[in-house]
Amino acid sequence: QVQLVESGGGLVQTGGSLRLSCAASGSIFSVADMGWYRQAPGKQRELVAGITRGDITTYDDSVKGRFTISRDNAKMAVYLQMNSLKPEDTAVYYCHSVVVTMTPGDQYRNYWGQGTQVTVSS
Repeated sequence: QVQLVESGGGLVQTGGSLRLSCAASGSIFSVADMGWYRQAPGKQRELVAGITRGDITTYDDSVKGRFTISRDNAKMAVYLQMNSLKPEDTAVYYCHSVVVTMTPGDQYRNYWGQGTQVTVSS
C-alpha cells in the first residue's frame, strides 16, 4: 500500500560524493518524519540522519559536517547528500518514513525502503 523506492547508491572512492534519493508512493494521506538508516555487515541498523516535516534535522555524530538530509514534501521525497565519504560509511542504506495512509482510522506507521548499497573504496 505504501512503497519507498530508493536510488543513488553505488561504488565511490574515499573522499567522493553520492546522493541518495527516496520517494514514497501509494495511498498516502500524510508523511511525517523521514530519514536514512544504514546497516554494515555484522552490525545493527543505525540512524544516519532524520528530518521532520518542519525540516528539523538530526545526524549521527559520525556524519555531521559531511552528510546533509533534505526533503520535498510535495514529492514525498527525502534525499541524503553524502560528501567526503569514508570506507567506514560502507553499508546498505535504508530509507525510512512515518506515514498515515488514506485507510479510514489508520495511524502513523513505519515504512522502509528495500535498501541501496553504498561502497566506499580506500
